[in-house]
Amino acid sequence: MAVEGSGYGPDGIYHSPRPPIQLPEDPHMDLVSFLFHNIHAAGLANKTAVVDAATGQALTYSELKQNIQSVAAGLASLGVSRGHVVLILSPNSIHFAVLFLAVVSIGAIVTTVNPVYTTREIAKQIKDSGTKFISTVPELLNKVQNARLPVILIGESELRDENVVALYSELLSTDPRNAPQPQIRQTDTAALLYSSGTTGVSKGVIISHRNFMAAALQVAVDVQLLGIKDQIYLCMLPMFHVFALVGIFYTTLQSGETLMIMAKFEFELMLEAIQKYRVTCLPTVPPVCIALAKQKAVEKYDLSSLQEIISGAAPLGKEIMEECSLKLPTSLLSQGYGLTETTGIASLYRRPQHKEHFGTVGLLCSSMEAKIVDIESGKPLSPTKQGELWLRGPNIMQGYLNNKEATESTLDKEGWLHTGDVGYFNDVGLLFIVDRLKELIKYKGLQAASAMDCKNDMQQAQ
Repeated sequence: MAVEGSGYGPDGIYHSPRPPIQLPEDPHMDLVSFLFHNIHAAGLANKTAVVDAATGQALTYSELKQNIQSVAAGLASLGVSRGHVVLILSPNSIHFAVLFLAVVSIGAIVTTVNPVYTTREIAKQIKDSGTKFISTVPELLNKVQNARLPVILIGESELRDENVVALYSELLSTDPRNAPQPQIRQTDTAALLYSSGTTGVSKGVIISHRNFMAAALQVAVDVQLLGIKDQIYLCMLPMFHVFALVGIFYTTLQSGETLMIMAKFEFELMLEAIQKYRVTCLPTVPPVCIALAKQKAVEKYDLSSLQEIISGAAPLGKEIMEECSLKLPTSLLSQGYGLTETTGIASLYRRPQHKEHFGTVGLLCSSMEAKIVDIESGKPLSPTKQGELWLRGPNIMQGYLNNKEATESTLDKEGWLHTGDVGYFNDVGLLFIVDRLKELIKYKGLQAASAMDCKNDMQQAQ
């Protein structure tokens, strides 16, 4: 039975109340071409695209495009070509952003890795992903030396060993006119992002160019409907993770806004960056929201430019949302939900007007469908009833790399992603996530085995 206003239909499916997205009709539109396709028509050529929060180094959209083409040409001269996997092991930087876009622009594939991983963990991902080239910084070079793969070093260093085939600065000086222009399909793989999914075993999530474009458009729908313009987004979350890579980095640029990049998170440095650069939007995670609500350091800075705080990657409690809103009354606190398997986005509640909605992860994003399924019977459930959340939409992954069994157990033949999260929709279509089917939970965008591990991670972050 349909429930009016909830998005729940007689077919047992919840439908997004947002207008549907329109993906490019050209089947050969890749995510980089899509990003820049209207740069001149929209008058963005001279607008600041990315800024380094520490140094103030900035690139306009036209400069960013030229840098991408130069690095793409340099990569091609080293032998990087369509289908090759390039592993990026690096803190956040403008160089990370340019490298990622340059690699995928020539039809190659990026796999990202957490810089705190051990040499053994990185070696496992190199083998599983079929990595052909590595790009890293001098301080992390020792973690990939045993791989004996060609390395592109981001930065000058005396540690330049026999594996280092080029410096990033050398690629940047390559003639951009030599950049390859392969025919890339929307369905081609753009990235392999590793996630424990619902089983706890790390797997390569296959994300296509189409997935990236869909996720960016899904976020942009709200931006357009709310008339949000001339925003400065702060990216202090790690870009190796889907939340920052897609939800902040790619989405901000695709929307023609300005991205402020921090190399790593430090609470007061974040506050300084917001004050100095008049940041308007802060995508973040629950531990940072807790710090914003409780730490006295917040009072030392002028954060009046901050219009919106969007929390994701893990559930944020209603109480913390209320405390944070009281501490920062000019900032509207929103929350979203997504998985690596959904290219980082599935639902979002931007700018909630009523405190009773604190705790929800929002309405389904454009072109998304969902089911709440009874865990025992497998039957769809109506609003207010709890069950496993299933999702379907243009942002859903292509599957797990080299893991047919995991793919088939997570992504069924009708395209439904079985998330392993327990939740419910209320009578007005707002989604609430309340539990996990498995013991593993997401915390700070990573997997944690228990509540105690979450507590320890938070203490280390502080």
